[in-house]
Amino acid sequence: MAGSKSVVLAALVANGAIAILKFVGFLLTGSAAMLSETYHSISDTGNQVFLLIGIRFSDRSADQQHPFGYGKSQFFYSFLVSVLLFGIAGWESAKHGWNQLTGGGHGGGGHSGEAVDFLFFTYTPPAWLDPVWVNYAVLIGAFVFESWALYKARAEMRRQMDANDWGTYREAFRKTSDVTTLTALTEDTIALTGIVIALTGITLEQLTENPFFDQISALLIGLMLMGFALALAWENKRLLLGESLQPDVEAELREIVRTYPGVASIVDFRTVYFGPEQVLLTADVQFENGMETDEIDDAITTIEEKLSATGHGLQKIYIEPEV
Repeated sequence: MAGSKSVVLAALVANGAIAILKFVGFLLTGSAAMLSETYHSISDTGNQVFLLIGIRFSDRSADQQHPFGYGKSQFFYSFLVSVLLFGIAGWESAKHGWNQLTGGGHGGGGHSGEAVDFLFFTYTPPAWLDPVWVNYAVLIGAFVFESWALYKARAEMRRQMDANDWGTYREAFRKTSDVTTLTALTEDTIALTGIVIALTGITLEQLTENPFFDQISALLIGLMLMGFALALAWENKRLLLGESLQPDVEAELREIVRTYPGVASIVDFRTVYFGPEQVLLTADVQFENGMETDEIDDAITTIEEKLSATGHGLQKIYIEPEV
């Protein structure tokens, strides 16, 4: 939990500074791609705020209404981030780029001195300032901040991959229950990609003197954000709906129960996430005939200890003997 919180705080500081830099760059230049990147960074900053709220709620102790605690609040707030923040930011970015491409906005939106639409008013940047160098300076500064945030998120994800013996980031994306770190890592990766797209569009516009490249960059950034929103929402959905452990992990845990001396068969076996790295396991187990009650109680205690020692986040284990 501490690792996830440090990742989110690093991203919050980085994205807040970047959002200010990009907005200043937009005001000085009127660049369509720069405005899209401003929407992107504002959504990233809001993202970290929601994730911190989720972490804070998940730290609350279990009570009568929530006997298994508030761990799933992190799943909810991460889902909220994906739907509201990334979806809205992606839509606004894509819409802005499309309007500029089709002439729906006022002016080209990429040359100094031309009017551009921003929310409910039209803004005209100063004509004396060369927008290209402002954009370069802002985006390079943003790249440095985002690289630092990505480094922090990647280090935490690598720690989890080593602890769980996950070989690739794809496997980690599919199996992790730490959606806070997953969201931060993916968001930082997408942010760096967006900066590269914006830099490419601005450079091509400078070389060709055609605002099309700046405007198409804004559209691509928006589409990328909306695609990420869908992918992240899908990953959070599986945990919100009560996903079990991966089949290979469940098979390992079943084997521990099945092979314990005195166990005749497993009648029922279930696992479910109730928070990041917090798993509930229930099993109905049939013991061999002739075992005394004390022997069964000792066997259940030992089995529970062996299951807990596997390191798969088992926080609650209930084993019931079946006749």
